[in-house]
Amino acid sequence: MIGLDTNVIIRYVMRDNPAQATTADRLIEGFTPQNPGYVSHITLVEVWWVLTRVYKRKDAEVALFIDSLLNTASLLVQKPDLVHKALRAVTTNHADFADALIAAVSTDDGCAEIKTFHIEAAQRTGMTLLA
Repeated sequence: MIGLDTNVIIRYVMRDNPAQATTADRLIEGFTPQNPGYVSHITLVEVWWVLTRVYKRKDAEVALFIDSLLNTASLLVQKPDLVHKALRAVTTNHADFADALIAAVSTDDGCAEIKTFHIEAAQRTGMTLLA
């Protein structure tokens, strides 16, 4: 299995560097369900950040893109159920994707609470405000 870094996914989807996009195409389109590419949570958070901050894409658009990665048979996303849970928090509660994924992973790993100083994270992801 081959892991994908953020920049490979960005070149593939944004086509902002033609030479690198062509190379990314060859790699990504060569994956199969039997030999998938791997996308980690960290990569997804970075992809989210780049698409929303650098390319000014809306959260809903990026959520659809991340969902499409989850539904690509030739890609294996780290703990996809947790990514789905984070995406639901984004689309239903307007949570930040990174905060929602932190909450989902922490809860899945057995944390009874996730403490934060971030008021919106507490309100939108179920984290507990540390006062």
